[in-house]
Amino acid sequence: MSLVPAFEIGIWNAWILVIPMLITFFFDMRVTAARESGQSGDFQLSTKEKRIINAIFLPLIVSLVYTVFLPLQLETVWLYSGLVIFSFGVVFTIVAILNFATSPRDKVITKGLYGVSRNPMYIGLLIMQIGLGITCSSWLYLLLTVALMILLNANLSGEERYCLYRYGNAYREYMNRTPRWVGIPKSQINN
Repeated sequence: MSLVPAFEIGIWNAWILVIPMLITFFFDMRVTAARESGQSGDFQLSTKEKRIINAIFLPLIVSLVYTVFLPLQLETVWLYSGLVIFSFGVVFTIVAILNFATSPRDKVITKGLYGVSRNPMYIGLLIMQIGLGITCSSWLYLLLTVALMILLNANLSGEERYCLYRYGNAYREYMNRTPRWVGIPKSQINN
């Protein structure tokens, strides 16, 4: 990785890897919209939570635009190791979306990857972002991914407040059993 970020327009740039990211993002939004339609009732996000949601788009858009100018590091260890990580992120996200889409609408989602993390779709997105940054050996792209991770983590308090509003005690029990990101389930720590 060089200190000066690469800026070159070309066919073999990172924008190619953005295509599967956008496809999974599109299906994530469609599935979420279908599942949550008419479910929010009188729930309202705070002004701070709305600002955080809007702020999430800044590193996403900047990183997506940057991929147009970010060359892939062809025939390097960066490319191959980054592609493995990126591909794992794509599969992880697809499995999380399928777990989300096939769960009952009126119950907390606890099956599949949701048994390991309360936010597997975010984890999949971050794994894809990290893989893309490594594929291009771009410290700037990885820095944008860190900013995105910080904003996504800040966004979770509003999402969890909504889930508590919608599912009540069932979600509180789920929060006590399952880590926000990944790690040892809380129920095993307390035993």
